[in-house]
Amino acid sequence: MNGICANDGIEGTERFASPGKGRGLRALKHFAVGSLVFACPAYSYVLTANERGAHCEYCFTRKDGLSKCGKCKQAYYCEVDCQKGDWPMHKLECTAMSSYGENWCPSETVRLVARILMKQKVTTERTQSERLLLLSEFEAHLDKLDNEKNEMNQTDIAALHHFYSRHIDFPDDQTLTVLFGQVNCNGFTIEDEELSHLGSAVFPDVALMNHSCSPNVIVTYKGTVAEVRAVQDIQPGDEIFNSYIDLLYPTDDRNERLRESYFFTCVCDECTTRSKDEAKMELRKLSSAPMPEEVRKMVRYARNVIEEFRRAKHYKTPSELLEICELSQEKMGSIFADTNVYMLHMMYQAMGVCLYMQDWDGAMSYGEKIIQPYSVHYPAYSLNVASMYLKLGRLYLGLEKKSQGIKALEKAIAIMEVAHGKDHHYVTEVQREVEDLK
Repeated sequence: MNGICANDGIEGTERFASPGKGRGLRALKHFAVGSLVFACPAYSYVLTANERGAHCEYCFTRKDGLSKCGKCKQAYYCEVDCQKGDWPMHKLECTAMSSYGENWCPSETVRLVARILMKQKVTTERTQSERLLLLSEFEAHLDKLDNEKNEMNQTDIAALHHFYSRHIDFPDDQTLTVLFGQVNCNGFTIEDEELSHLGSAVFPDVALMNHSCSPNVIVTYKGTVAEVRAVQDIQPGDEIFNSYIDLLYPTDDRNERLRESYFFTCVCDECTTRSKDEAKMELRKLSSAPMPEEVRKMVRYARNVIEEFRRAKHYKTPSELLEICELSQEKMGSIFADTNVYMLHMMYQAMGVCLYMQDWDGAMSYGEKIIQPYSVHYPAYSLNVASMYLKLGRLYLGLEKKSQGIKALEKAIAIMEVAHGKDHHYVTEVQREVEDLK
């Protein structure tokens, strides 16, 4: 492996001390909208168990006819080179998966940490993923963890020992506690063009960027490489900001999520001005406006039902889940407009259930209600908007609404060309879909 000097850096950017934020990333040159700021290979990564057989375990390529590992028969690969490339990591799990059978159930985080430990064991020099920030420099925020998070860490450490003790010489539990804290605060989820979860990874240089609710870059993935592209014009001297969270929700909700997961409160212009909050919290036009306390009460109900739905996914049937969505929309709709983000959240969940149940008309109906408000509430070039256009376009085509399908796919392409880059295979795949229809 070629050694990398700490001052090699990433062309056009530099690490710097960001006022009030600690370290950050700053531009040294102009980046136009859609241009690649930098790419970062994963330091370590793992394909989610649900995508086995659909994606190559090593390069994350999605295709039919993958070859499975002859021993565990659970990992799939494009070709022999990918299987050989993955063996140093796959051997951690191969024998264990064979012997444990259905009892093989470490969490994705545990699987990722096991791979990081293995990588650290064989890697002594700075890697291509750490040109500006070492993985060892990640913040763990252990002093800010509540009892529940501490208990989860300890459960993960126990699972790590249980499933991987044959292959890894573990450091002491305090070192492991720090590593789990670092991964939980700095890990990334790799997603496809429809925002389906593909896996988890750590990208140290990408983690250097601070958060803003009005980010000037977006992170997308090409296999197991993270690509950072400009979604606003970036001038020399500007700090480069990513978003850590879903930006659909109003300021208070966003900051609650940031405090809970990342232990800070955002003070970006969007949070200071709350410029989008009124539109995001749009109320139904009624003869007499609801009292502020009624609105607050409905917000509390909305947050509770969102949490209830998240838990119910694990034990209720699709028809029961759809009923939760419909009843909550009915209740919230007495005060909230259809464009209100809490209404949109439940519509999105309902659309997902309809897709699962193959109720294509129901899914299309929800998608049509969602897409325009999404375009208003999300920043420009949002993957959430692009993925909704993609889903809608494919639904239209399946329901033989060809012209509407083409129009929706073309709108998806316009966003994806900026977010993913014009040469990304996700973009060319959708462009082929459109060309084949014309």
